[in-house]
Amino acid sequence: MKYIYGKNAFITGASSGIGLATAELFAEKGYIVYAASRNPALEIRRFESGGEIRPIALDVRDKQSVDEAAEHVLAQTDIGIIVHCAGIGIACAGEDFADDAVMNLMDTNFTGVLRVNSRFLPHLRNRGCGLCIIVGSVGGIFPIPYQSHYCASKAALDLYTASLRMELRSFGVNVSLVMPGDTNTGFTGARKYEIEESSPFYDACVRAVGKMEKDELSGYPPITAAKAILKLSTMKNPPARKIIGFDYNMLALLRRLLPDRVVEFFLRKMYLG
Repeated sequence: MKYIYGKNAFITGASSGIGLATAELFAEKGYIVYAASRNPALEIRRFESGGEIRPIALDVRDKQSVDEAAEHVLAQTDIGIIVHCAGIGIACAGEDFADDAVMNLMDTNFTGVLRVNSRFLPHLRNRGCGLCIIVGSVGGIFPIPYQSHYCASKAALDLYTASLRMELRSFGVNVSLVMPGDTNTGFTGARKYEIEESSPFYDACVRAVGKMEKDELSGYPPITAAKAILKLSTMKNPPARKIIGFDYNMLALLRRLLPDRVVEFFLRKMYLG
């Protein structure tokens, strides 16, 4: 292993899915992982490699929670890698504004990243070497029916990451966006439908999201994204974006080459029939 950024990592959303897979893989490779989540485990997990997973209570939506976690972690260790994996999803029509659900989505998927970075990035800058990895989604570049709010949150991460990358470059801090496609995790079952049965969009929403959920459940295992994240941690100059999977890389290429109306036609066929 090349520990370019040191052997200490801080990971959000680390109790399940891609976050948990990343925490376990890093620990297997000898990293000390501070695994942050709203419902952390009670015990430290130790690995034969010398790595550890140390649970930390953290709610990315809560400034006080972030402040307390940052103070606790940074007081005892020199964090060199931050990995943002916390995220949630909802399903509804684009015209719907389920106030609490939408604000919770954005506060978790986007604002929560900013909130955590505001506390940890100054440390990375001061040490003159660090890596910030943000887990986005191919949903940030592909418009998906009845996922407009989720796609918007991930698209926001795309441009945020690109801007942050330029700002931190002179301080020795690298920033990369990891973009998984369909991945088989508990994220699928946790997605909430924020649409009334009386809505004229209800039946189409259920069909479209049901198709997407079927694809997710037959998608990549979370370890695939975790391995990509680990690989980035061994690179002095990691790429700005890492799309997971050859198939999604090809789709992203077509997204750039084809006219928008053609892309829309295929996405409508895929999800709306």
